[in-house]
Amino acid sequence: MTSVRRTVEGSVELLEIAIIAHDLKKELMTQLCIAYCGILSKHKLCATGITAKYISDATGLEIERLLSGSQGGEQQIASRVAYNEIDILLYFQDTRPNAEPDEVERELLRLCNLYNVPVATNIATAEVLITALDRGDLDWREIVNPRSAYNRGLKNQ
Repeated sequence: MTSVRRTVEGSVELLEIAIIAHDLKKELMTQLCIAYCGILSKHKLCATGITAKYISDATGLEIERLLSGSQGGEQQIASRVAYNEIDILLYFQDTRPNAEPDEVERELLRLCNLYNVPVATNIATAEVLITALDRGDLDWREIVNPRSAYNRGLKNQ
């Protein structure tokens, strides 16, 4: 069973998955997307610039290409999280000992915590989230997302 949002009219809204991978993690993220291409293809994807290109070239997946991280792509995703437009974040950060998260990265993770957006920061957690997505375990996102058919239906009552 695949997690999807069903609108009041019965049409399907796909879950929104945002993807960010720092330079040293782009290849790993690409390999993850190759492995789970079948599941990811059933949802809407967006990613920061170069990461989107790598994944799209390797998998053929349709990915909305945002700005590169250094040009504001992470801020674009943070904004979407703040507006509750992202359902899952796959975020492979730089793990070198001297790599400290900057203010934008900390804010992005804070927003995910605030809006209950599941975040995977490593391949093990990403695999758990993707397989949960495929089983339907993330259907609760429909209820917490104000754009969902569930919440739009409540407003019409």
